[in-house]
Amino acid sequence: MNTKFLCAAIVAVSLLLAGCNKAPGSTAGADTTAKAASQPVSIAAVTADAKGFTVGAPMSAHTVYVFFDAQCPHCAELWDAAKPLIPQAKFVWIPVGLLNPASTEQGAALLAAKDPVSAMDAHEASMRAHQGGITASGDMDAQRAEVRKNTDLMTRFGFGSIPTIVAANARTGALVTQEGASGTAALATLLGLQMPAAALPAPAN
Repeated sequence: MNTKFLCAAIVAVSLLLAGCNKAPGSTAGADTTAKAASQPVSIAAVTADAKGFTVGAPMSAHTVYVFFDAQCPHCAELWDAAKPLIPQAKFVWIPVGLLNPASTEQGAALLAAKDPVSAMDAHEASMRAHQGGITASGDMDAQRAEVRKNTDLMTRFGFGSIPTIVAANARTGALVTQEGASGTAALATLLGLQMPAAALPAPAN
């Protein structure tokens, strides 16, 4: 194989599954550096122990759980990549405090928002503009506790980076997990969903 082609392929895969790890020296949340899991990954545990906000039809037959950090740029990429798949599944976005102290504060602010989806869109737009993201305000002790609880669950599962996806494949029913972001096509394949026609590349003339 051509060496240049091989290098390009490696870079492409790295970008496809890009994710954020805990920053060295950070004290935000639990230590989610990759470690042996102390609890098997299960959708039942996520449903019982995690708190997030739902994007898509609440009664959808397919649910996708996403552990994310409000300070993570790769989580923002996955947020956008998942949007074309919303008609086929509901996504539950579960904030964790991993990267820095703002992670927990902004995650709590998103949980406390009256419209978390709009708040998330505004937050990501602010982050892309290097304006710092959503601002926390008011009494959010309960939401901070939920973010810490989410982070603890992620730690017990043994995950070490975000975003992290936990779901059942819509076609096979098998449990699937992924650490790192991916594009819409790869995400649809992982989840057993159909690639929306609007997201397909235009045919060549």
